[in-house]
Amino acid sequence: MSAEKLILEYLSENKSKPAIRYAGVRLGFLGLPDFKYYKYQTLANRCSLLKSGGYIKETNGIYFITQKGEEFLNKKNKTVFKKFESSKTDKDPKDLLLLYDVPEDKKAHRDWLRKELVNFNYIMIQRSVWVGPSPLPKEFTQYLKDIGLKDTIKTFKLEKGYNLQK
Repeated sequence: MSAEKLILEYLSENKSKPAIRYAGVRLGFLGLPDFKYYKYQTLANRCSLLKSGGYIKETNGIYFITQKGEEFLNKKNKTVFKKFESSKTDKDPKDLLLLYDVPEDKKAHRDWLRKELVNFNYIMIQRSVWVGPSPLPKEFTQYLKDIGLKDTIKTFKLEKGYNLQK
């Protein structure tokens, strides 16, 4: 999860909580203890970007999420992809080569596609090159068309099944 999204989610969930203070001094970044996996400078940079973008605002050293930030979170959380069942097993011959080039602005689509390929018992040869049993389910290929990924994917039927060298 990106630092920006984590900051927005935390501010959204903790709107009514006062800033955490100890002897008058704020604790942690933004007074929030949940950011231990990020460097202070990284969080400061991300907050500056969120503030300049209008996603958060600062009042007296306390940060709040804006309506624009809430709308951004709600839009991001609505990206829910369909899950597919696979009748293929890892014993089936891996005779379909699949290559994809999903644009960077569709990262969630690309992550979903990778999970589904694993579900269909595909194995990754390179980051965007996979091999697995054919054919892909018709519902799956139709769904790829519906979400706008069909043109980013190419498949090739292999003459022989792909063998893993162990």
